[in-house]
Amino acid sequence: MSSDTTANADTASRTDVLAPLRFFYGLSSQDLRVTFVRPEELSEVARQLLVHDCDMTPRLAEYHHCEIGLDVHAMSRIGHYLVRASVLRRKPDAVPVEFGAIGIHLGGFSEDARRLILEGLVPLGGILQQLKVPHTSHPRGYFRIVIDHRLAGLLGGWEGQTLYGRCNELRHGTGEALAEVVEVLPDAAG
Repeated sequence: MSSDTTANADTASRTDVLAPLRFFYGLSSQDLRVTFVRPEELSEVARQLLVHDCDMTPRLAEYHHCEIGLDVHAMSRIGHYLVRASVLRRKPDAVPVEFGAIGIHLGGFSEDARRLILEGLVPLGGILQQLKVPHTSHPRGYFRIVIDHRLAGLLGGWEGQTLYGRCNELRHGTGEALAEVVEVLPDAAG
């Protein structure tokens, strides 16, 4: 396990690792009800799914024994930077398995990868795996979030429910940033 995986709450709170989630929440982002926690404070299922230095899409596919699809809910592009809010769903039954808010540095990808990313049909982790893009995953912090009606609707929960998540950074093999991701799991991870 890398030292990044054990990032503590103090480190996470010093940088805005929640920036992609703030995109989804917009003006009300000051009201995010997020508390950074140590990995051992996560629920057992959340710890199993979040505490690792790998992509979430393959981890979720393995855990749920099926392919994972992408359902994009909001997207904005400024130059070579794409921010989107999405729900990852099990393909067989469309059950939500993760809410993801992600900022993607498009300039770091091949033309084929950029095309797939902009189509918004395949999760970034699936694209990285499919095109064998060399990269590393660097968790920046773990958190509890008390969700509002929007996240509740997307994840099949209820307003005021406490869920778990992580902030992660994906990097090229050269160390250059590919994406910043905030991932929130539904209750009992779907």
